[in-house]
Amino acid sequence: MLVRDAMSTVVLTVGPAHTLRQAAALMSARRVGAAIVHDPDAGGIGILTERDILDSVGLGQNPDAERIHAHTTNDVVFCTPTWTLEEAARAMAQGGFRHLIVLDGGEPAGIVSVRDIIRCWVGARQPVSA
Repeated sequence: MLVRDAMSTVVLTVGPAHTLRQAAALMSARRVGAAIVHDPDAGGIGILTERDILDSVGLGQNPDAERIHAHTTNDVVFCTPTWTLEEAARAMAQGGFRHLIVLDGGEPAGIVSVRDIIRCWVGARQPVSA
């Protein structure tokens, strides 16, 4: 199976000036664990995850005052739709993260998460009913 079989193509994109609370509200409403951050001033595409928000709140920072740009990962590991799920899972395990931004032709095409991969693997291993 390939990343294109598992990835979410409806992706939440946020700007660097949004607050963490705004990002958390959008992520919660869409039931996603990560958002693409489009920040041309910081090199283009980054990612904000639920862990980034949790870490900030855990440090006692105010989610209404903290801006996304201060919590974005800009050193992102990308994959393509033609990677195998094994390649994506290996990259996640080696990097210690749970989401990969999927690039197709240099542009974001989706996000694949550990949950997406597990869903595909479990679904593929279900016995076929006669």
